[in-house]
Amino acid sequence: MNQSIRSKKGFTLVEIMIVVVIIGLLAAMAIPAFQKVRQNAFTKAMVNDARQIAAGCQQYLMENPSLQTVVLTGYDTTTGIIANTSPLAPYVKTLAKGYTITGPYDGTVAQGTAAFTIAHPQVKVGGTLGAACSIDTEGHAISAMP
Repeated sequence: MNQSIRSKKGFTLVEIMIVVVIIGLLAAMAIPAFQKVRQNAFTKAMVNDARQIAAGCQQYLMENPSLQTVVLTGYDTTTGIIANTSPLAPYVKTLAKGYTITGPYDGTVAQGTAAFTIAHPQVKVGGTLGAACSIDTEGHAISAMP
């Protein structure tokens, strides 16, 4: 009469290990795909912002024909807001956070040469994370984009 009553409910160790392996395989496939989508989003945002800067510069130079260069001033890298004192403020209000924008936009540069460069620490250009991308006067990327 001293029998112990055992419950037959629950999972065996083998069943639990199979589930863990399946979850691990799914994660191994999903994480690289998620990273690629995230990288593409950063890249497309940077190219779009570069086009906005180029369009704003072109508009500014059309309204001020005596000038031949525009320098983006007053860009706050922590907020992405362009200060009202910048010549581009009427045309471009905000950009994504964290850009490094170098070089003046020169409306007289030859086609195919860089008007300015833009970089973001999360964007890969040519396999290098945070590398600068050269932008022409039309807002197109000159250097290879991923």
